[in-house]
Amino acid sequence: MVFNRSPAIYTYPDDKGENLIIEVALPGVEKKDISFKIAEDVFYVDAKKEGIRYWDSYMLCCPVDSEKAAAKYSNGLLNVTVPYKLMSEKLTEVKIE
Repeated sequence: MVFNRSPAIYTYPDDKGENLIIEVALPGVEKKDISFKIAEDVFYVDAKKEGIRYWDSYMLCCPVDSEKAAAKYSNGLLNVTVPYKLMSEKLTEVKIE
Protein backbone atom coordinates (compact mmCIF):
# COMPACT_ATOMS: atom_id res chain seq x y z
CA MET A 1 0.00 0.00 0.00
CA VAL A 2 1.26 3.49 -0.89
CA PHE A 3 0.19 6.57 1.05
CA ASN A 4 -0.18 9.80 -0.94
CA ARG A 5 0.87 12.98 0.87
CA SER A 6 1.40 16.62 0.06
CA PRO A 7 4.96 17.62 0.95
CA ALA A 8 5.67 20.54 3.26
CA ILE A 9 6.42 23.57 1.07
CA TYR A 10 7.96 26.92 2.03
CA THR A 11 8.28 29.80 -0.46
CA TYR A 12 9.85 33.19 0.17
CA PRO A 13 11.86 35.88 -1.64
CA ASP A 14 15.63 36.03 -1.25
CA ASP A 15 17.27 38.90 0.66
CA LYS A 16 17.48 41.10 -2.46
CA GLY A 17 13.93 40.34 -3.63
CA GLU A 18 15.26 39.10 -6.98
CA ASN A 19 14.58 35.36 -6.64
CA LEU A 20 11.88 33.14 -5.26
CA ILE A 21 13.15 30.38 -2.98
CA ILE A 22 11.11 27.18 -2.86
CA GLU A 23 11.89 24.61 -0.17
CA VAL A 24 10.28 21.17 -0.32
CA ALA A 25 10.65 18.77 2.61
CA LEU A 26 11.03 15.20 1.32
CA PRO A 27 12.36 13.17 4.25
CA GLY A 28 13.94 9.86 3.32
CA VAL A 29 13.53 10.33 -0.44
CA GLU A 30 16.46 9.61 -2.77
CA LYS A 31 17.37 12.32 -5.30
CA LYS A 32 16.76 9.94 -8.21
CA ASP A 33 13.13 9.52 -7.08
CA ILE A 34 12.22 13.23 -7.28
CA SER A 35 10.56 15.02 -10.19
CA PHE A 36 10.21 18.82 -9.99
CA LYS A 37 8.64 20.79 -12.84
CA ILE A 38 8.05 24.53 -12.94
CA ALA A 39 6.31 27.00 -15.25
CA GLU A 40 5.81 30.75 -15.01
CA ASP A 41 3.04 30.51 -12.42
CA VAL A 42 2.95 26.93 -11.08
CA PHE A 43 5.21 24.09 -9.98
CA TYR A 44 4.75 20.34 -9.53
CA VAL A 45 6.45 17.94 -7.15
CA ASP A 46 6.38 14.16 -7.41
CA ALA A 47 8.65 12.09 -5.15
CA LYS A 48 8.54 8.53 -3.90
CA LYS A 49 10.01 6.42 -1.16
CA GLU A 50 8.95 3.05 0.11
CA GLY A 51 5.28 3.25 1.05
CA ILE A 52 4.89 7.03 0.52
CA ARG A 53 4.35 9.20 -2.56
CA TYR A 54 4.71 12.96 -2.09
CA TRP A 55 3.00 14.87 -4.87
CA ASP A 56 1.06 18.05 -5.49
CA SER A 57 0.93 21.20 -7.59
CA TYR A 58 1.24 24.74 -6.29
CA MET A 59 0.39 28.13 -7.76
CA LEU A 60 3.07 30.81 -7.49
CA CYS A 61 2.33 34.31 -6.22
CA CYS A 62 4.34 36.06 -8.94
CA PRO A 63 5.58 35.07 -12.40
CA VAL A 64 9.04 33.51 -12.47
CA ASP A 65 11.59 32.80 -15.20
CA SER A 66 11.30 29.01 -15.09
CA GLU A 67 14.13 28.43 -17.58
CA LYS A 68 16.60 29.90 -15.05
CA ALA A 69 15.53 27.73 -12.11
CA ALA A 70 18.26 25.90 -10.19
CA ALA A 71 17.72 23.09 -7.70
CA LYS A 72 19.80 21.30 -5.06
CA TYR A 73 18.81 18.37 -2.88
CA SER A 74 20.44 17.51 0.43
CA ASN A 75 19.34 15.74 3.61
CA GLY A 76 15.68 15.49 2.62
CA LEU A 77 15.33 19.14 1.55
CA LEU A 78 14.87 20.20 -2.07
CA ASN A 79 15.89 23.84 -2.47
CA VAL A 80 14.91 25.59 -5.73
CA THR A 81 15.94 29.13 -6.61
CA VAL A 82 14.20 30.84 -9.52
CA PRO A 83 14.38 34.51 -10.54
CA TYR A 84 11.24 36.57 -10.68
CA LYS A 85 10.19 37.40 -14.22
CA LEU A 86 10.81 41.03 -15.02
CA MET A 87 7.65 42.80 -15.98
CA SER A 88 7.52 45.30 -18.77
CA GLU A 89 7.77 48.91 -17.71
CA LYS A 90 5.64 49.90 -20.67
CA LEU A 91 2.05 50.69 -19.80
CA THR A 92 -0.67 50.50 -22.42
CA GLU A 93 -3.67 52.79 -22.16
CA VAL A 94 -6.89 50.85 -22.54
CA LYS A 95 -9.83 52.72 -24.01
CA ILE A 96 -12.93 52.42 -21.87
CA GLU A 97 -16.22 52.44 -23.71
